Amino acid sequence: MRNAFIDELVLLAEQHPHIALVVGDLGFSVVEPFADRFPDRFINAGVAEQNMTGLAAGMASEGFHVFTYSIANFPTFRCAEQIRNDVDYQKLPVTVVSVGGGLAYGALGYSHHAVQDYALMRSFQNMLIAAPGDPLETRACMRFLVANPQPSYLRLGKAGEPVFHHKIPEVVPGRWSTVSEGRGEAPDVLLTTGATLGLAMDWQRRDSYRGHAVKSLPLWSMATKHMQAAQVRGAGRVTTLEDHLPDGGFGSWLMESLSHDPDLRTRLDAVALDPTVCGLVGSQKTLNETGGLR
Repeated sequence: MRNAFIDELVLLAEQHPHIALVVGDLGFSVVEPFADRFPDRFINAGVAEQNMTGLAAGMASEGFHVFTYSIANFPTFRCAEQIRNDVDYQKLPVTVVSVGGGLAYGALGYSHHAVQDYALMRSFQNMLIAAPGDPLETRACMRFLVANPQPSYLRLGKAGEPVFHHKIPEVVPGRWSTVSEGRGEAPDVLLTTGATLGLAMDWQRRDSYRGHAVKSLPLWSMATKHMQAAQVRGAGRVTTLEDHLPDGGFGSWLMESLSHDPDLRTRLDAVALDPTVCGLVGSQKTLNETGGLR
């Protein structure tokens, strides 16, 4: 996904001279295509994520759409106050890019486990979460964010993720995108956001989930909760999948969206990571399986 991100960013920056990239001394071997092509719009802020975010907010207030880029928790938790005060409250076009969402950097330990980031970022009232499930959804999210500049959080995997879409999909905040059809007029649904799309595609082949549709929701926020009840009502049971802790995550967000309708809530199952993974070190596959994403 990170390669799709930088390739798309370069293409978009060629069309939009106000796009800039600020990194926190990370991303090298990935960001060079942008840095080499647009050196006057590329800044390495150093190992100073709070400064990176403040710098991005200042540039955005002067007309730039700024992408800040770092690994896992560094561009989010380390500068949460700056994101809240300088970006979100001011409604500035800054896209916070976190590479290695979930347990993608699991071998580096819990400092690199991004399993509480949805909870943080979705609590900011103007923030749009973009969590693509494959490289083509990454390109689609990038195009939407540039066409609709706003405070946003782009959560990426690492590299080598499979492609599940046949073409770049149309993505709309709050609207589920069908990746694989199910059986019947109102099939049960495996609903994912982010990299767990691949897991849903695997689960669809299991006997217990055969006939389920696989749907992805890469764009969601506080502002799109009102769209969820109608989509749940048009499905059978809905099982959400996410590489995040249950508390404050995607499944929790969907449950909150249905708070006005107890009957709809009973049709929802949420599958997320068990909190025991927070203190563990291992590969992404091992930690996901340990956390219950098998």
